[in-house]
Amino acid sequence: MTDDEHAIRNLVETWMAASKTGDLATVQGLMADDVIFMVPGQKPFGKDAFLAASNGMKDVRVDGRADIQELCVLGEWAYLRNYLDVTVTPAVGRPMRRTGYTLTILRKDEDGRWVLARDANLLMPAAEGGQA
Repeated sequence: MTDDEHAIRNLVETWMAASKTGDLATVQGLMADDVIFMVPGQKPFGKDAFLAASNGMKDVRVDGRADIQELCVLGEWAYLRNYLDVTVTPAVGRPMRRTGYTLTILRKDEDGRWVLARDANLLMPAAEGGQA
């Protein structure tokens, strides 16, 4: 595994760990300022909208796992295909489990750090009693 591949895998692990603990500052630091997220049923949105939505989830517990299926580094750019299994548990109400794939484009920042530049998140509600 190259240093870049290792750094990108570490970014994914850090994102997941920070999401579990509600550490929005760490998640924010893993994104490019011009990041764009794409999710089903919504227009693409950027960092500010992501952070606003995340701030609205203060009383929500997030747990999950990421399984990188494919990772390719192309100079200062990289992409990864990732399988996610995420459960979001609100303070009141039933947990919501979503599973599926993401396609993420990363780029190396001026300081040599990898950051999330584009993310297409295709998670859907998990089938009851099994994997989606």
